[in-house]
Amino acid sequence: MHEFLLIVVAYLIGSIPTSIWVSRYFFGIDIRDYGSGNAGATNTYRVLGSKWGTFVMVVDVLKGVLATSLYIFIPHYMVDSWDRTNFMIGLGLAAVVGHIFPLYADFKGGKGVATLLGMAVAIQPLVALCCIGVFLLVLYLTRFVSLSSILASVSFAVFILFIFNEREPLYRVFAIAVALMVILTHQKNINRLLKGTESKIPILKYRDRRRQRKRDGE
Repeated sequence: MHEFLLIVVAYLIGSIPTSIWVSRYFFGIDIRDYGSGNAGATNTYRVLGSKWGTFVMVVDVLKGVLATSLYIFIPHYMVDSWDRTNFMIGLGLAAVVGHIFPLYADFKGGKGVATLLGMAVAIQPLVALCCIGVFLLVLYLTRFVSLSSILASVSFAVFILFIFNEREPLYRVFAIAVALMVILTHQKNINRLLKGTESKIPILKYRDRRRQRKRDGE
């Protein structure tokens, strides 16, 4: 019974629609009516700027960390690492579901990548750090957040299954499910990437301008 209540709390934490509340209370708009229509950090970055995009990203990650850490309220999970990992996965998934289908925002939320990251940070920080490295490297090279998210999620499965060789069966299944879920929720982005119409975020714009000037001068 206690576990069920904590799962519900985790869902409610995940349901906090950070980007929607920020856009409404500070800008008088619904972020879902602009840009890609997604209620996530990337669209917030595009529509409201880097400051608010970063804020939304951090809060959404913290939602995953907080929800996944609710296991501490049940003493049994403090001593049994096997059961703890399984329960943390359940808590984290509840938060991700809440982010994608938020109770407080008509069940129309984001894609859950940031909250998934927070979940990974809470369960296995080293793997999460490696995935962040993959994300940042791909983002630096391409400036496609969607591609960075997809490759980071796939790398999560690779790290869990092969590099860190995690033995917990449910965690291995979860790692595969994460990769598949992120790929499925990014189908439109994948189509735009293939067509060459996917938008880039304006990071490193000064570097790009220097490169453009250099090419124009050749």
